Amino acid sequence: MKRTIFYILILFISKSFSQEKDLFFYTEKARINSPLLIDLSNQIKLNSLDSLLNKAQYKPQVAANLNANLSPNLDNYGYDNTITNSQSVVGLVGLNKRIIGKSQINSQAESYKLIKEALSLNKKIAVKDLNKIVTSQYITATGSADQINYNNKMLALLTDEAQVLKRLTQNSIYKQTDYLIFLSTLKQQELQVMQLKHQYQNDVGLLNYLCGISDTTFVSLKKPDISIQNIQKSEKSIFIKQFEVDSLKIINQNKLIDNRYKPALNLLTDAGYLSSFYSEGHKNFGFSVGLGLSVPIFDGNQRSLSHQKNTVALATTAAYKSNFNRQYSQQLLQLRQKLEQSNQIEKQLQLQLSVSEALIEADKKLLLTGDAQITDFVIAIANIISINNNISQNKVNKLLVINEINYWNTNN
Repeated sequence: MKRTIFYILILFISKSFSQEKDLFFYTEKARINSPLLIDLSNQIKLNSLDSLLNKAQYKPQVAANLNANLSPNLDNYGYDNTITNSQSVVGLVGLNKRIIGKSQINSQAESYKLIKEALSLNKKIAVKDLNKIVTSQYITATGSADQINYNNKMLALLTDEAQVLKRLTQNSIYKQTDYLIFLSTLKQQELQVMQLKHQYQNDVGLLNYLCGISDTTFVSLKKPDISIQNIQKSEKSIFIKQFEVDSLKIINQNKLIDNRYKPALNLLTDAGYLSSFYSEGHKNFGFSVGLGLSVPIFDGNQRSLSHQKNTVALATTAAYKSNFNRQYSQQLLQLRQKLEQSNQIEKQLQLQLSVSEALIEADKKLLLTGDAQITDFVIAIANIISINNNISQNKVNKLLVINEINYWNTNN
């Protein structure tokens, strides 16, 4: 019974130290832990609050005021009673309502809407940037894992062959020096596997760092399922949308400038108690109503200059948009070219691999009869290891290119 419990604990511990995680786990962790995404989310919330504050300014503003004043006059010395009334009490509740047109309200609302849209676009692009970086590092780490798996297989092959060659050398079929050359190759492969394991740990460590994960536990990574996503037209790109929103913000600024030069009307009213106590103070309860009108006449041509600045800003945005369109198309052409090159290299490497594998199998049989040179076998082993490492690296490069294409080609 105790032995059973012991084996169960060993199995549990081994599984806990060999967890398998996928790309989705890391991208989600990166999003949750990203301070930039948190900042942009909070900016969107603050913009909504600013919009509500702006709307509140157009609602009636009510305030209560209480003032009591005494200005004594002793032996004809003191403030002029004609001005001060000697004494007064003011207790009023006032209401102030700014009256503006619907177009002004809509322009203000549009400005906050555009700010929110710009922040939302920035957040989406930040998510895309984060996903691309995390995915690239995940691909790199899984590439290291693939190299470990293959090099471990080659190490097992060399270890098995070392036992065979040891017996053949003891039987004087091969020279001791040839056997030592083979052992040297075996030790080099052991070092290669160790270095790859260290590289994999470092790759996973960097992946954890990018995702804000504090963990040094050994994990195994699932192979990434990455393929080219649906192609979209450049004008629908989220990056193009940024330029469009910037242009709309400038156009809306022109409306806000024009609104500042429209007449402003304020409705003023108050009610309460206002008395100097000179006669029948108990009757001095009342109210007042008034209107305030402000009409801009001349401000030194600021309106025209502001519109000119916005015209220049629109031209600048249009230039950046045009340049982005050119670079966007060129970028995708280059990436597709790289992808095709990777596919061509993959075909050539697979052909080389099939030839090298056949050579290895032939040499293994010939070694048993002493008809093959150990040095030739070592060269064949080194060649097939090199080919497989190149295949693994080419696969990583191919997935990195696809990841880059998806970054530019989709809004996900």
